[in-house]
Amino acid sequence: MRILVVGAGAIGGYFGGRLLQAGRDVTFLVRPKRASELASAGLVIKSPAGDVTLKNPPTVQADKLAEKFDVVLLSCKAFDLEDAIKSFAPAVGPNTSIIPLLNGMLHLNVLDERFGAERVLGGLCAIAATLNEAREVVQLAPMQSLNFGERDGKMSDRVRAISEIFTSGNIGAVASEHIMQDMWEKWVFLASLAASTCLMRTSVGNILAVTGGRDFLLGMLDETSAIAKAAGHEPAGPFFQRTQGLLTAEGSPMTASMFRDIKGGFPVEADHVIGDLVARADAAKIPVPKLRIAYTHLKAYEKQRE
Repeated sequence: MRILVVGAGAIGGYFGGRLLQAGRDVTFLVRPKRASELASAGLVIKSPAGDVTLKNPPTVQADKLAEKFDVVLLSCKAFDLEDAIKSFAPAVGPNTSIIPLLNGMLHLNVLDERFGAERVLGGLCAIAATLNEAREVVQLAPMQSLNFGERDGKMSDRVRAISEIFTSGNIGAVASEHIMQDMWEKWVFLASLAASTCLMRTSVGNILAVTGGRDFLLGMLDETSAIAKAAGHEPAGPFFQRTQGLLTAEGSPMTASMFRDIKGGFPVEADHVIGDLVARADAAKIPVPKLRIAYTHLKAYEKQRE
């Protein structure tokens, strides 16, 4: 099974690197600068699960991509999606499966329109990782997972085949029969965390430490959960209890990566993670005052960056 990993940053570099380490047929689609870095230093992963340096990992650049792949693993940011599609489109054939690891749901519509819904699986990942100054992939916590599956909930032959390959990489791969619910639940948690920590410009613990902080955090979770419920994917059970626990953990240093992007002056996924939820709330006539203020804050930040 030939796997094309789009990008070799923190997410693609980690998951693709672990699959390559396990002896799988992995190629990284990268820009010239990243190709040069990988050629000289290799793909370096520093992780609680074990460090590894993969010398001369297979890479290809967009202008040289001509062969078809069985799986395309897509881990770009939402604002890079159109450019990413242009770069990997030549690799998509009649039997290619695309596994997007983007946040939210808007990307599914874009990918469906370009490649056909039959080629696009549902997918999500959970990992705390970054590229350090030496351009090494650094896993920040001993946790990783990669869920994927058919969006209609069926356990297909192709999902079973991909699962067999991905499981060998010890990356926490799970072939899910409820991938859309999984994606919605991650979106609810991420949006609640991002909207709260970006708007307050601080961590969960600091928000909780002030009067009204707990009600603010749980109110944000209530708003995002109501939107998911209206879409037929109400978060409940262990997920909801775990999310409540994370958002009410006294002294927690947790912030969203979107908040860290704001601190660094980088682009953010305002429309994809928060704006789409506000639009869905409006369509369902669900009041979301906290989420709406957070979205306005993010759009003002984007305007400032211009």
